[in-house]
Amino acid sequence: MARGCICCIKYMLFLFNLLFWLGGCGLLGVGLWLSVSQGSFATLSPSFPSLSAANLIITLGSIVMVTGFLGCLGAIKENKCLLLSFFIVLLIILLAELILLILFFVYTDKVSENARRDLREGLVLYATDNNAGLKDAWNTIQGEWRCCGVTDHRDWYAALHENVVPDRCCQHFFQGCGRNASNTFWTRGCYEKVEGWLDDNKHLLGTIAMCVLVIQLLGMAFSMTLYQQIHRTGKKYEA
Repeated sequence: MARGCICCIKYMLFLFNLLFWLGGCGLLGVGLWLSVSQGSFATLSPSFPSLSAANLIITLGSIVMVTGFLGCLGAIKENKCLLLSFFIVLLIILLAELILLILFFVYTDKVSENARRDLREGLVLYATDNNAGLKDAWNTIQGEWRCCGVTDHRDWYAALHENVVPDRCCQHFFQGCGRNASNTFWTRGCYEKVEGWLDDNKHLLGTIAMCVLVIQLLGMAFSMTLYQQIHRTGKKYEA
């Protein structure tokens, strides 16, 4: 009976991590595609120039791939070293997530204030020659989210040192519309729009976070159960 349960856990852990590994491959592929085809799309933050969408997806995909590989190989080969490594990696990821979450809630106001300030500083680089990525990022955000600036369109006045805004701030977009003060611009800032979106979808985001947490805990429990059984018997279980 125990042998059958362990075999079941073994193959469940293998299939779970196989899907995990395939998902990591997909994320890595998307990240590389973004990096190659959309190389000019960079970060909005001048303080973190490497924090682009492509780099974030590549990093996440690499972590998921490595974790899934350790789990797959450790489960199918019943290798204690790989199972323990898989458990430790999941534990480190879980602790990092919890620490970041606690720090975020403790310093929410400070994080928000620093983010606004950093984004405003990034607006100054919008019209410079070597920041096409930042320019494309702001154009995309403002066009898709129907917002203007960080707080409102007046942020651009201070950043560009004249009463003009990017064309994507115009409610009726056409080339050069941002230079005509009589045009109507989007009134809400992009930071406020993002905050509103997060608030409207907090239940969905919370559900996703809980699902990720449960998956991580199950992966840790299954890997440690299999590890302990292999350690006790000193031999592999035959499928």
